[in-house]
Amino acid sequence: MLVTQPQLIDDFYKALCERQPSYVGSFYVAVKTTSIFCIATCHARKPKKENVDFYTKLDDVVKAGFRPCKVCKPLQEANEMPDVVKQAVALVKNNLGEKVTDTQLKEQGISPETVRRWFNKHYGMTFQSYARMMRMNNAIKELDAGKKAIDTAFESGYESLSGFNDAFKKMTGHSPTTADGKIIILIDRLTTPIGPMFVCATQQGVCLIEFDDRKNLKAEFDELQKRLNGVMMAGENEHIAQTKIELGQYFAGEREVFDLTLYTPSTEFRESVWQGLRDIPYGTTSSYIGQAQRLGNEKAVRAVASANGQNRIAIVIPCHRVIGKDGSLTGYAGGLARKKWLLDHEAANKNG
Repeated sequence: MLVTQPQLIDDFYKALCERQPSYVGSFYVAVKTTSIFCIATCHARKPKKENVDFYTKLDDVVKAGFRPCKVCKPLQEANEMPDVVKQAVALVKNNLGEKVTDTQLKEQGISPETVRRWFNKHYGMTFQSYARMMRMNNAIKELDAGKKAIDTAFESGYESLSGFNDAFKKMTGHSPTTADGKIIILIDRLTTPIGPMFVCATQQGVCLIEFDDRKNLKAEFDELQKRLNGVMMAGENEHIAQTKIELGQYFAGEREVFDLTLYTPSTEFRESVWQGLRDIPYGTTSSYIGQAQRLGNEKAVRAVASANGQNRIAIVIPCHRVIGKDGSLTGYAGGLARKKWLLDHEAANKNG
């Protein structure tokens, strides 16, 4: 749909100039002088405001005759892992018993510099740090299955048991032969039409799903590790794999209810608020006072709002469905543009 509201055009143009990632998926900017279209975070030179139109649907901007920008590649999902990085990750997963070197990457036609830059930008760590975490996660699985530490050490690419013990303790907080250390919180990344997200899970279930540009995300990771007495490590388990499947179905308009196993230990009040959020039907909205009333305490509006803000499971625990009493969009950690996108998406795909 072509955007015609002046205020919305002003908001979108400001977001374009500032390359605000929370607007990815909310609009496509069509440059009339070049006949190309871009997403909010495009790094190409910014056109003048009078030379652009804004569309909210990809199909509409394509039908209008605009071509995708070669810089931001808007036909791809936002910040999707490039093929060359996918190849590097596959090389790690297929060789968990050895360190993947820059030489090996080059032999496969993979630029180590490209992979390094991508990981630093999107994971906040080096590719080699990611690879070490993947190897250690595999080692932990083997130890849990009963394999001896010395066998696991050499099969994980370590030259000595002491070196493996040191690396293991540094990552997990305990040695391979003790069981009094921290639990492992696996973290992986997925892409969506409205921006990339991180998903974390323990053996018990999914404990975090957040957009990667959420403010204070590092503090949230730190608080999660403290609350669960855990340590974060790159990797994937069955809960993360299922999250990717179900979120993919959600964004395709094929899923209204999630079947994921969640692990969100907190206070009794917060857990009751989060369950209340899950009870808000797909394609509908509620208000803070409505939530408080359902909990039997309409005076607890501020406490309910605070608990909503502490929700770490975006979309699956749908705090985006809570709006102001007057129907206005209210605060959302992922950004109001994403909140509107999610509500519009659900309204358009609701069955019945």
